[in-house]
Amino acid sequence: MYGVSIYLCASNGGRIVLIHSLRYNTPSNFLWITKVDRSVRLKAVIYNAYGSADVLKLADLPAPETAAGEVLIKVHAASLNPKDILVRKGKFARFTKSSFPLISGYDVAGEIVGVAKGVTHFRAGEHVFGMRNGWFGGACAEFVSVSADELVHKPASLGWKEAAALPLVSLTALQALRDGIKLCEGERICINGASGGVGTVAIQIARLMGAHVTAICSDRNEKHVLELGAHEVINYKKTDILTLGQTFHAFFDVFGNRTYKDVQRLIPSASRYVTTVPSMRTLFQEGIARLGFPSPRLVVVKSNVRDLLQLREWVLEGKLKPVIDRTFSLEECQEAHRYIETKRARGKVMIDLGV
Repeated sequence: MYGVSIYLCASNGGRIVLIHSLRYNTPSNFLWITKVDRSVRLKAVIYNAYGSADVLKLADLPAPETAAGEVLIKVHAASLNPKDILVRKGKFARFTKSSFPLISGYDVAGEIVGVAKGVTHFRAGEHVFGMRNGWFGGACAEFVSVSADELVHKPASLGWKEAAALPLVSLTALQALRDGIKLCEGERICINGASGGVGTVAIQIARLMGAHVTAICSDRNEKHVLELGAHEVINYKKTDILTLGQTFHAFFDVFGNRTYKDVQRLIPSASRYVTTVPSMRTLFQEGIARLGFPSPRLVVVKSNVRDLLQLREWVLEGKLKPVIDRTFSLEECQEAHRYIETKRARGKVMIDLGV
């Protein structure tokens, strides 16, 4: 056992990050971080108060602390989600204790530059992707510390942006369809908001599960959702689904404008309705469902390795395709947030750190 100092070059201006560490003489050759030089400043998109996209700014922060069980990642790409908008606006402030500044971004893809004590399956230099659990992000930064239990290895054939586009939306879709709705082969499902980040993945996963997919979207996205595998499309600008007389085995509301009360006569029971949009009502309903009573569900996404590995396998097999709409730089994060707020994104909105 002997001590070493590892020097890592940050992406902005060639600055040097000094990590004091111990290298253990084992076949795995892990780098265990014991101290990060907090005097080094790294670029990150932060906000010091809740509000509009105007509160976001690019700032210099100390290098992130890396606790036991975590790895330190040099970020190559991150992605944004509607969750980032809701958190930035303070929609969850009553449920959480925040300490400003906060950093946007939950999805991350990058290179491991250090491994903290307790991590046995990753090493410095490996490429990974995943999603940070919890209410607050951190991915829109040059470096981020992430729990090793929230990451999987990135295949060489999968690009940085494609990898960062996957986690949150794909985990949400998979857990909603498999665990919330319990979708079965041959069932009919209606996906409301089918052209967004979660919707584009939900179409593909529902097809993989053998379901018949009806997608609700605007006319500009009809061709796109059909190409992703939807069997039929309802253009909400021309047709109100409530007037068609169609019924489904399940209803997945991604857009957030169709409550269970709206669509209850279209599906057989409350437990076959799932939404991604949190509110006091949907949080209460999810609590009832978890007690074992029939109730509409709210998907509360959690990162886990098993699901990430399944998603990665589908991508490598060509069965699941990450859909990317627009890419912004770290400096353009305000514009990226504003674009998501238009609710016109077709797939994912990415942050490319230009590494």
